[in-house]
Amino acid sequence: RGESYGLLIDQIGEVLRLPEDSKEENPVNLDPRMAKLAGGVHRLDGQLMVVLDVDRVLELKTEVQLAA
Repeated sequence: RGESYGLLIDQIGEVLRLPEDSKEENPVNLDPRMAKLAGGVHRLDGQLMVVLDVDRVLELKTEVQLAA
């Protein structure tokens, strides 16, 4: 959208390349605060990895600014 943003990351555990077809929709029991920012999930060895949807994060920031 022609704007620059930065994302501060405090730690990277590991980098994974996952096939797009293994991504699932957000489960219904996902915390609503997390679901608002999630673009889906991957199941990894009994764990659930939530995929951050950066566009949703930026939209949320815009909504907060408009509400102020």
